[in-house]
Amino acid sequence: MKTLFLLLLFALVSVPGSFRAKVIGVNSGDSIVVLLDDNTQLRVRLEGIDCPELQQEYGDSAKQATVALCFKKNVRIEKVGEDMYGRTLAFVYVDDLCVNKELLRLGLAWHYADFNNDTTLAQLELEARKNKAGLWKQSNPMAPWEFRRKKK
Repeated sequence: MKTLFLLLLFALVSVPGSFRAKVIGVNSGDSIVVLLDDNTQLRVRLEGIDCPELQQEYGDSAKQATVALCFKKNVRIEKVGEDMYGRTLAFVYVDDLCVNKELLRLGLAWHYADFNNDTTLAQLELEARKNKAGLWKQSNPMAPWEFRRKKK
């Protein structure tokens, strides 16, 4: 019985969920820091997208867009998991606006299809490409995962 209780408790702790927090930092277009109600800080990686690295063209634009969308604002975090760096993977909402989707719509992120199969995110990227929004104005933008691979 004790084992069953511990298994259920562990399942509850690791289950994705929704909670509110205040954005207190923006590390990059797709990475923020939030302050929880108990005054602990939590690193959050925006699920399903990959913004240009800060050293890439449009990297700073993506970060500034994220700042404009959510810095110092109360947000709703829809946790879907954790990444290999221990960051919470989540969709982040300011009221009804999904920051992840907005960055795609603005052409400041790629859909991170290797780690996410959301067709809505894929469609938002395709529309941004078609409209030549943001980084899609470039003739041949380099995906951030390719940029990171080249840096190694």
